[in-house]
Amino acid sequence: MDPIAPGQITLGLLAGGRACRLGGRDKAWLVRDGVPQVVRLSTRFGGQVSQVLVSANRDPARFAAAGLVPVADRLADAGPIAALEALAASCATPWLFTLPVDVLDANDCVLRTLIDARADDGARARDDEGSQPLVALWRVASLRVAVADALGAGELAVHALQSRLALAEVAFDGVRFGNLNTPGDLHAAGIALADA
Repeated sequence: MDPIAPGQITLGLLAGGRACRLGGRDKAWLVRDGVPQVVRLSTRFGGQVSQVLVSANRDPARFAAAGLVPVADRLADAGPIAALEALAASCATPWLFTLPVDVLDANDCVLRTLIDARADDGARARDDEGSQPLVALWRVASLRVAVADALGAGELAVHALQSRLALAEVAFDGVRFGNLNTPGDLHAAGIALADA
């Protein structure tokens, strides 16, 4: 399979959720070791992608002030698939690498591993806790068609969308991407609730 150059990939960070279990705190701006999550992840993969888009449904000026490009959902109340639809529509590269903004650990090899193991339309991750459908590499042209078909059929599950695309599933053995969903998750990651 042909290699994919960094100039052909956009990083799409999913930060549009409501964070209900955290009292509505915006996960993008949770601070770990002095760095907001959205900034941490956007810089971690900076050398491997040509652009960073952030699926964000509130406070676009704050993202723009951080040098990030916010992309709001174009469909209401459709969950992560709405974020994928909006990111695909805004993506100017052939490939989109997605990560949820609340991922706890995503090391530099994640994208390279997905690239190397991809099927025609991309790949999705599986860690020691199971499938991680939003840690994925997508062929944008195919994603646009598949997400439109899924939405037209009323299918909002990301797993179903990935089945439509026959994405390769890549096992990351010994890895736990984790997430920042609850006050307990924040405490374990060293994030004070007052700073969240």
